[in-house]
Amino acid sequence: MSSADISFAALGVSAPLVKALTRARITEPFPIQTDTLPDSLAGRDVLGRGRTGSGKTLAFAIPMVNRLGGGLAGRRAPSRPTGLVLAPTRELATQITAALEPLAAAYRMTVTTIFGGVPQNRQVRALRAGVDIVVACPGRLEDLMNQRLISLDAVEVTVIDEADHMADLGFLPGVTRILAATPNDGQRLLFSATLDNGVNKLVSRFLPDAKLHSVDEANSPVAAMTHHVFETASVEAKREVIHRLASGSGRRILFMRTKHQARKLAKQLTLAGIPAVDLHGNLSQGARDRNLAVFAAGDALVLVATDVAARGVHVDGVELVVHVDPPAEHKAYLHRSGRTARAGNSGEVITLVLPGERRDVADLMRKAKITVTPQRVTADSPVVAELVGTIAPFVAPSYSERAAREDDRRSSSGPYRSSGGPRRGSGRRNGSAAQGQSRAKPRAHSARRTAA
Repeated sequence: MSSADISFAALGVSAPLVKALTRARITEPFPIQTDTLPDSLAGRDVLGRGRTGSGKTLAFAIPMVNRLGGGLAGRRAPSRPTGLVLAPTRELATQITAALEPLAAAYRMTVTTIFGGVPQNRQVRALRAGVDIVVACPGRLEDLMNQRLISLDAVEVTVIDEADHMADLGFLPGVTRILAATPNDGQRLLFSATLDNGVNKLVSRFLPDAKLHSVDEANSPVAAMTHHVFETASVEAKREVIHRLASGSGRRILFMRTKHQARKLAKQLTLAGIPAVDLHGNLSQGARDRNLAVFAAGDALVLVATDVAARGVHVDGVELVVHVDPPAEHKAYLHRSGRTARAGNSGEVITLVLPGERRDVADLMRKAKITVTPQRVTADSPVVAELVGTIAPFVAPSYSERAAREDDRRSSSGPYRSSGGPRRGSGRRNGSAAQGQSRAKPRAHSARRTAA
């Protein structure tokens, strides 16, 4: 029986939560939810293995609220949460909170988010006011624990999300100390794409009797993704392909190797009439939140990100992921690529390759278990035009963005100078469907795309 034939109610989800899910237009469980909910709702420890976009956030949010809302609702105490979710990044923690809040509201429960990079005062006030569920990044949570501003001795359900990424970032020692501060008889749910890099030791110590559920082979590519490797003859040709791929009317994410390159490319695209925002570790939390909100709202359809930010981007409807700089490891490739083909949707993944990178990229694809034939392309190649789809209207950069052009020119060294890349709307467009279309008139000082 497929997951489409099983309802949340049939899986044992409470009526208030079924109603909350229905209001959010979530009526059919995903495979990982169908597999894990019978065990997690019964109070068993669960080890869930599934890639990003497989529906695992609800796979742990539902049983957590189902349990806490039924027996512990209304017993809220200052600085003593009954539910704890650990996440590796601020963005992921924020988005988990957004998924939890509508469910928690069904039982009048409160959720708060704890992470670093911002003053702790507001978070401390929320804890002291009483909170049921805390979604936290390990670093800030440990800081508050050491200051005796939060106690985990009342936690009934603990979730560790993206444990493999916790390991990649070196967070497992902190996660171990945090789990040791929770009651031994509490329920624990751990979700991870892989069980290496120390995650297996965490499981052995804290979830020795966990039920394992896996909806796909670890580190396998998503079937709904189509992978492409585009070779360009030169840095200049690559630059033009980048601008062309960024010019479509759907959401797309471009991955860069460094923070500086991500910031620079986002600025260059915006100056070329393609509104783009960047996401990397050098941004303040406020700037990260604003840029991600702008991207999610569609005010900028291009997000230029680094690997560090890859795990924190959970926005549905991303139709294209471009590896502008191919990653060094196949895990990073799969994590980056996982920003598309989410929630049952399809997506395209493109890796751009310079002549000197062919061997490394071939090895990368082999380790990622992806079979793809490289294609030599230019910005005018039909396959590029097909993937770009409908060209979005030109958006004139604001005065401040134009003023920044001179600074960018003065610092232009390396492969992504601001002078490169075709401006959209100038000259003949790719694809027969685009022929004869007139260029949309720019609207000055606007960051929002409008219909042509």
